[in-house]
Amino acid sequence: MVETDQADIEEVQAWAAGLQALHARIAGRFARVEPRRRVLAYLRGLLGNVGRKNGWQLAEYAGEATPYGMQRLLAAAAWDPDLVRDDLRGWVVEHLGDPAGVLVVDETGFLKKGRTSVGVQRQYSGTAGKVDNCQLGVFLAYASVRGRAFIDRELYLPKAWTEDPARCRAARVPEQVGFRTKPQLAQLLLARALAAEVPASWVTADEAYGGDPALRRFLEGRGLSYVLAVKCTEPLWPADGSVWAPATQLAAQVPAEQWVTCSAGYGAKGRRFYDWTRIALATLLAAGAERWLLVRRSRADGELAFYLCFAPAGTSLVGLVRVAGIRWAIEESFQTAKGEVGLDHYEVRRWPGWYRHITLALLAHAFLTVTRARATAAHSARGDAA
Repeated sequence: MVETDQADIEEVQAWAAGLQALHARIAGRFARVEPRRRVLAYLRGLLGNVGRKNGWQLAEYAGEATPYGMQRLLAAAAWDPDLVRDDLRGWVVEHLGDPAGVLVVDETGFLKKGRTSVGVQRQYSGTAGKVDNCQLGVFLAYASVRGRAFIDRELYLPKAWTEDPARCRAARVPEQVGFRTKPQLAQLLLARALAAEVPASWVTADEAYGGDPALRRFLEGRGLSYVLAVKCTEPLWPADGSVWAPATQLAAQVPAEQWVTCSAGYGAKGRRFYDWTRIALATLLAAGAERWLLVRRSRADGELAFYLCFAPAGTSLVGLVRVAGIRWAIEESFQTAKGEVGLDHYEVRRWPGWYRHITLALLAHAFLTVTRARATAAHSARGDAA
């Protein structure tokens, strides 16, 4: 019992020291002492046992009588969230980086009332599973054998906003910000990761991004392999020279013996087994790179899902399946970020506040991910030693 208590004490001390070290990494982004200290309190609150991680409750957790200091940190204090984002990305790469890493693009919704919160409108949200009044954020995550964490974010600003300058000014949207589709935002996030030399070999995303030819050309031009979900109606040209056909038609022509059962990773109920096949597609790419249509079939009801793939010629079917499965894991990361560090608990309405809260929440989530991985490794080491 004494040994267990001592181990718990050491773990708590390690968490505290780790957070102090992370704060020291971003401290230089805050010129004044007051916001520099308060950002540490904000992170502690995001990581702490706080029910609703808004200004009032974070202030109470920090022992402050009013929420004004926390609100000022998000609304008016002098600091650039993009520079803190750069620190976040570097910290994630330092702890999780791997040359075989996977960059994962995904979006999530933030349900909101009214029409003044920046970017809000009635639009489809996968979070709600329906059209609802919400904001949408496009996120870039990094995944490797060491863990997964978010490294970048952009708020989707609908045309109803970008075509209304007065509304944008009221929400403090920078004048240079114009309309970008979600795939264009994804390309912006990926370009920043590449410019920062984030070690990665793959990109994966759902069909909202996989169906965009410009995004696929961008990745191919940068030599990044991808496994991108596409719709069943995606027109494709097989490598055998036959005429183009939709993905469903190509899948229907695959002989039974060419389907392989394998796992795309772990789910809540253990390994997720599906039947998989791939079909070579026509390509004008340089020698050594190929395109495929990857098809997933449910073993329960036969439902099909489709992915466009671009990778070195020697890539195995299992290798493509592994990358396809990583995208699902990011949905769990969104759940963790919202449920444990308050990614969606903010009450800010303007552009600067959104980016500041989201960036700090992603930083807290990355800290949680890395620290838990270290704790698990330490427990395993103690078990092996025993």
